Amino acid sequence: MRYAMIIPDGAADEPLAELDGMTPLAAARTPNIDWISTHGRQGTVATVPEGFTPHSDVATLSLMGYDPNLYFTGRAPLEAAAMGIDLAPTDVVFRCNLVTLVEGTMGDFAAGHIGSVEAAKIIDSLNEEVAPDGVRFYPGVSYRHLMVIGKAGDLELECTPPHDIPGQHVEAHLPRGRDAARVSAIMERATAILADHEINEVRRDLGENPANAIWLWGQGRAINLPAFEELYGIKEAAVIAAVDVIRGLAIGLGFRVIDVAGATGFLDTNYRAKGDAAVAALDDHDFVLVHIEAPDEAGHLGDAAEKVKALEQIDEHIVGPLLARMQTFDHWKIMVVPDHPTPVATRIHTAAPPPFCIAGEGVHTVMARSFSEDNARLSDLHCDPGFELMEYFLKQ
Repeated sequence: MRYAMIIPDGAADEPLAELDGMTPLAAARTPNIDWISTHGRQGTVATVPEGFTPHSDVATLSLMGYDPNLYFTGRAPLEAAAMGIDLAPTDVVFRCNLVTLVEGTMGDFAAGHIGSVEAAKIIDSLNEEVAPDGVRFYPGVSYRHLMVIGKAGDLELECTPPHDIPGQHVEAHLPRGRDAARVSAIMERATAILADHEINEVRRDLGENPANAIWLWGQGRAINLPAFEELYGIKEAAVIAAVDVIRGLAIGLGFRVIDVAGATGFLDTNYRAKGDAAVAALDDHDFVLVHIEAPDEAGHLGDAAEKVKALEQIDEHIVGPLLARMQTFDHWKIMVVPDHPTPVATRIHTAAPPPFCIAGEGVHTVMARSFSEDNARLSDLHCDPGFELMEYFLKQ
C-alpha cells in the first residue's frame, strides 16, 4: 500500500467579496484535488482541540495522528529537532522571529522575509551583545530562528505569536506570567542593539523592512514522541517540507526528511521540484507527506489572488503528479488536508475545522462534489477529535 498526504498550510478560508463570494479553495482551478473529492470522500477535521492556539504545530500534530493533549510541548522544540539542536531536560527553547516594529506596533512579523545570510549576521550579533549567561541564539531560515535558555527550571510564562497581532501595539502582547520579565528584558536589549545594526542600515537604504526587533514565543521543552511506525505500522515514511516546525515533527516521528532545491516556505517556493521529489519518494517509501507553506503566507499577507495562485500551483505541480503516480500502484490512498484556516480578511489563524478529501482503495464516493469548505461541511464525515483522521486514512 502507498499513501500520499498533501498539507496546503492555511488553505481553508472564508468567502471573499473579491472572489465573488467564494473562498480561495472554491475559486481556484484545482482539477486534481477535485478529482480526489469527487471520486472519493470529503469532510471536515477538528485539528485544534479546545484550549489550544490554532497554529500549525498543534494542527499538524493532530493530522499526523497524535493527540496534542498528550504530546504537544510547544512549537520551538519541533524546530529545534529539525535544526539538530540537542536540548537538555531543563532547557527551554523559544522561536525567535526577526520582526519589524513600527512606532510600537507589529509592522511585519517576518521583517520583509529577510534573507538567511543577513539574518545569520544578526543572530551572531545577538549572541555577542545580547545573550546573557545560559542563553544562546541559533540561526535558522529567513526570519525564523531559535533561542535556548539553559537550566530554566520551572520557567512559567505565556507568549503571543507575532503573526497574531499584525498592526497592533505590541505592549499589550509582551510575555506574561511569573518569569515574563526575564524574557522581556532579552527582547528589549535586542531592540536596542538592532536599531542601528549595519544590516538594518542597508535594508533601510534599499527600502526594505528592517529586522529591528526580536519576538520570542512558541516555547517548550524537548519533544518525546512515539515513532509513527510504532503507532501505525508504517515503516518507510518521508516528508518534503521547507519549514522547520514540520521537518522537526517528522524527525520526531522517525520520518526521512527529503531536501528540495528551491523550497523556500514562501510564495516563491519550487512547487514543481517538490512534486517531482514526492513522486520519486514513492519508489521506496510507503508514506509520503508533502507540506506547502505558501497558502498560509498568502493568508497572512491578506492577498486573495496570491492564495488562489498558490493553490493552483499545488494542484498542478504536486497533487497532479502524485495522483498520477499513485494510480500506477495496485493499492493506494491519497489525502489533501489543510492544517487550519488562515483567512485573508483577518490574516490570522482560526480553529475552524478545515476540509479534507481522500481517494483510493476502500474509499467509496458518497457525495460527488468539488473540494471546498462548504461542500465538506455538507458531508456526513466529520472527524473530531482530529487526531483520529490518520487512523481512518490508514486503516479504513
